[in-house]
Amino acid sequence: MVVVVIDSDDEESHETEQAKKKKKLCLRGGGGEGEGRWEGVSAEILSLVFVLVPADELLRTVPFVCRAWREAVAGPECWADIDIEKWCRRCNCPYRIDYAVRKLVRRSRGTCTRLSVYNLSDYAFAFVADWWVFLRMAEGILGILGKWACDVRFIKVLQIPMSAVTDKMVEKHAQSFSTLTFLDISYCLNITAKGIDIFGRCCKSLTHLRRNMPPPQWDENLRALSTKIDDAEAMTIADSMPGLCHLELCHGKFSDIGLTAILAKCKKLTNLNILGCWNVELNGTLEDMCAELESFKSPWFDEFEETDSSDAGEGAYSDSD
Repeated sequence: MVVVVIDSDDEESHETEQAKKKKKLCLRGGGGEGEGRWEGVSAEILSLVFVLVPADELLRTVPFVCRAWREAVAGPECWADIDIEKWCRRCNCPYRIDYAVRKLVRRSRGTCTRLSVYNLSDYAFAFVADWWVFLRMAEGILGILGKWACDVRFIKVLQIPMSAVTDKMVEKHAQSFSTLTFLDISYCLNITAKGIDIFGRCCKSLTHLRRNMPPPQWDENLRALSTKIDDAEAMTIADSMPGLCHLELCHGKFSDIGLTAILAKCKKLTNLNILGCWNVELNGTLEDMCAELESFKSPWFDEFEETDSSDAGEGAYSDSD
């Protein structure tokens, strides 16, 4: 008679390994009881989860889990909100950024309502604009024939900070973004007052504008910051964007004249940030006009000082308790 002795530790480890393998198979959608687990879940439901995943992870990781996930990511449902700004900052390669934008915009199939990209080129900006023109034409032609199944939406939010887009390209394609409500062209040094004016006249629904600029450079000859007054952009914003509610103009070169024009013509303005606008002095009634806004950050606003004072207040309150 042969007696077989089984070590309990070996048996437990064997069962653990089997459980791990089974779990992997279940996650991949195949094998054992987990086979086809994800196949029955519609792409629309999966997309509700995947929209919470960063765009770069959605492209590099999710498609390799299982076929159902890959098909969901390949569809337009996951790309109504294209936000790759953080990835663009890490990548910092214009060619790769342009390629990613073209790929994702095509994949969205006209469902994208928000595009957030860092360091966008003139070429990619033109592609996005032309793509929406093409989709609208296709929607009209195929809609008549009853063969159009895609619901073309319109971009509402466009965030392209630090981009190389020029006034010439804005003039050529701004009409394609006529439905914008939020525009971020911070640090876009090739866009001047002319480009801002074109955006304002084409985007009548615009309510949010970010136009933050780099801090002024130190002038060695004057031994001071170079703060030459230029009210052109502020006057343009006042004339072409009267419906603004939120406005950020950090480190702008405008003076009290430009700020007065904005407050006088942008009647719906509630939030204004002019941090670092050293040419603004808030003379006369200008300071009172700014104080009437729901939120106002002056050129000398110190966020750290405000935080310290609030912390001190909380500490005093807790001590009294």
